[in-house]
Amino acid sequence: MESKRQQKISRLLQKDLGEIFRLMAHDHLRGYLITVTRVNITPDMSLARVFLSLFGPGEKTEIFKNINRQKKEIRHQLGIRVKGQLRIIPDLEFIVDDSLDYIENIEKLLNA
Repeated sequence: MESKRQQKISRLLQKDLGEIFRLMAHDHLRGYLITVTRVNITPDMSLARVFLSLFGPGEKTEIFKNINRQKKEIRHQLGIRVKGQLRIIPDLEFIVDDSLDYIENIEKLLNA
């Protein structure tokens, strides 16, 4: 069970990371939409697990690898945005959120 502080920080990180990915997709990943679906932060605020949904043409694994290669820059951008609100910027762990693919598959099976 997350504390209220964890929930507030998770929402803050989700909003700011969403904006960072929007700008990053516009500049570097043309044609891709990256959505931050959820952020879970550890109780000691040292690690944030960021769940991403990737939409667009091409191979999702390549885009995900590209995001992981840019993790340091993404964390830096996050630090600039939340510097007045967090003392320590958490490490980021990106996870592909495939729940929408799962839902789509269930709907396809139910309609068949």
